Amino acid sequence: MDYQHLCTQVVQLSEEVGAFLMNERKNLSQKDIETKGTHDYVTYVDKRSERQLVDALSVLLPGSGFIAEEGTSDFRSDDYNWIIDPLDGTTNYIHALPPFCISIGLMYRGSMVMGVIHEPNLNETFYAWKDSKAYLNGKEIEVSKTSNLDQSLLATGFPYYDYSKMDAYMELFKWCMIHTRGIRRLGSAAIDLAYTACGRVDGFFEYGLRPWDVAAGVFIVQQAGGKISDFSGGEDYIFGKELLAFNALVFEEFKEIVKQEFSI
Repeated sequence: MDYQHLCTQVVQLSEEVGAFLMNERKNLSQKDIETKGTHDYVTYVDKRSERQLVDALSVLLPGSGFIAEEGTSDFRSDDYNWIIDPLDGTTNYIHALPPFCISIGLMYRGSMVMGVIHEPNLNETFYAWKDSKAYLNGKEIEVSKTSNLDQSLLATGFPYYDYSKMDAYMELFKWCMIHTRGIRRLGSAAIDLAYTACGRVDGFFEYGLRPWDVAAGVFIVQQAGGKISDFSGGEDYIFGKELLAFNALVFEEFKEIVKQEFSI
């Protein structure tokens, strides 16, 4: 498999669908917003962009399966499966608030081999393929070199359906407020990961995540030199609904703080 060539095609596809997102934003109205669950929204834009992605990716890699947020295809392959979010940051999109993005990951027999994230507001595309470096618009990127948490800027998200760990999460927020430069909540886990990969933030943590939120981003972070785990330090971070993604210099320190606050 020529992953580099395939990645180039997926980057182009993501940018085409990104143009669709931007064009349709001005047409969106309140009547176009559906509720999937508590504070969980979807629009016709999510659905149409996912259909565009599924149709095009099926041609680029015949026989591949899909794990997609809006359920456009439920076919799973024993080999290649695309993990896609056609519009990560739908609430931001509804309110015309950046960032929002398209996230496309490719998994081969349980291992990630490609990740593409396109943020159309800034026209930025983050990507990597198996054995490659990580890139932003053709330029190599890497995680930050910040060596202590006191000088770190972190990103996170707020749970919107699973509040079972909120007490521990708020204690972790309190620790971060005191011991780091600050916390940013951008509203898109995929963008949080992309910004970790290029060093704009030093790390990202969140629970209540879905595979399409994180699959592409965790791979890009890893290819950019970052470290990834679930809250307990294990490897169940794509399907396990909790994630730590940091530069390698502060990863271990923050992981221990998380274990302490969550009594792991």
